[in-house]
Amino acid sequence: MSEPSGHPTKRLTNFPQTTSNTILSSHTPGLYVHVPFCSRVCPYCDFAVQTGGPEKQFAYVDSLVQEIRGWGAEVGEQGSVLGALARETDQSAPAWSCVEPFDSVYLGGGTPSSLTLDALETLFAALSGAFQLAADRTVTLEANPENVTKANLAAWRDLGINRLSLGVQSFDDDALCLLGRRHTSKDAISAVRAALAIDFDVVSLDLIYSVPGQSADSWLSTLEQAVGLEPHHISCYELTVHEATPFFSARKHGQLVEVDEDTKADLFFVTHRFLAEAGYFAYEVSNFSREPASRSRHNQKYWDHSPYLGFGPSAHSFDGESVRWWNERGLDDWADGLGEGRLPIADTELLTREQLILEEVALNLRTVAGLDFEGIERRFGVDLESLNIEVIKDLRKSGLVEADAAAKRLVPTLEGLAVADTLAASLEITSS
Repeated sequence: MSEPSGHPTKRLTNFPQTTSNTILSSHTPGLYVHVPFCSRVCPYCDFAVQTGGPEKQFAYVDSLVQEIRGWGAEVGEQGSVLGALARETDQSAPAWSCVEPFDSVYLGGGTPSSLTLDALETLFAALSGAFQLAADRTVTLEANPENVTKANLAAWRDLGINRLSLGVQSFDDDALCLLGRRHTSKDAISAVRAALAIDFDVVSLDLIYSVPGQSADSWLSTLEQAVGLEPHHISCYELTVHEATPFFSARKHGQLVEVDEDTKADLFFVTHRFLAEAGYFAYEVSNFSREPASRSRHNQKYWDHSPYLGFGPSAHSFDGESVRWWNERGLDDWADGLGEGRLPIADTELLTREQLILEEVALNLRTVAGLDFEGIERRFGVDLESLNIEVIKDLRKSGLVEADAAAKRLVPTLEGLAVADTLAASLEITSS
């Protein structure tokens, strides 16, 4: 979120204390699978998605199984993963040195819940056959309300899915219509209730605020309905207008008027204040849970530089050290690469020490655990606390951070979380 211009500082007295919200990283690896299909592409979405019927979906799953088996073909004692495809073509592939079992599997999209049960069963069989999965793994499926039926819910649970992330987005029918969603608020309520009646470990709701025309009262009504359903977890994302989306074109032609910055700030504070009072505490800028066990184990991997492997078009991977790579974005390009016997990797990035530090600082400051000075020093050999003594003093005076000397952490206040990106940019990360 950009810093609100002229917006008064707002304190939240019951903002959770750091000691009870420290996010401990295990740095165990995770698996991500991108499902690029939607029944309709929403006008705000800039993900790699498209519409596609059964024929395209079956072809996609066949290619996906090939990619999964390729990466999983060589998990030896040294943990080196080069893949059968790379062996056959002498193509270089990023090395994978993590030997721990994968403790999270996340199916995102797109709309993973649109896949048939046979397709999902084939996918999970390929993953379990190719990789060692931890016994206590979390398996997340993103689902749209229109795909939620009692039969599907029971089948998903039987497949081992224990965390369901429902793309509700709003309980306001006007907002849902503007966002291009196919479900109504009534559909969403029915889907949430049905999901909660099944034995999932976590049912999470995704919501969007700063929808054009949205007031604090209308957004508060959505929040009230959300907490009234008593899900385990809620994610609240500010609507962002991205290039190459219908919303971007509409804004360019004066057909879409975005919410102003002061209203965005109001909605941010309303969100955190209301959810905290309802017992849903923030552990990251956009994520709230009733208890630590309900937090997203998989998403935490992106925030703490844990290793993860991604499959499907546009999926990203990270080796947990310094190498990141990503697949071809287009479904056809991704599938064609596999069909030609090569890995569908679009590009690879070797992150410098400075880039890694900057990423870790920025991601830490988006969480209520804050910036771990000792962790940064252990990993990179840089004493950020000493480098930024005066900056930290200024940030404290501004009410944006609290310095936890005992825990050696710089903890953002609620006001700091609202401008988390600004916080990270204000810190020096090297002594040169």
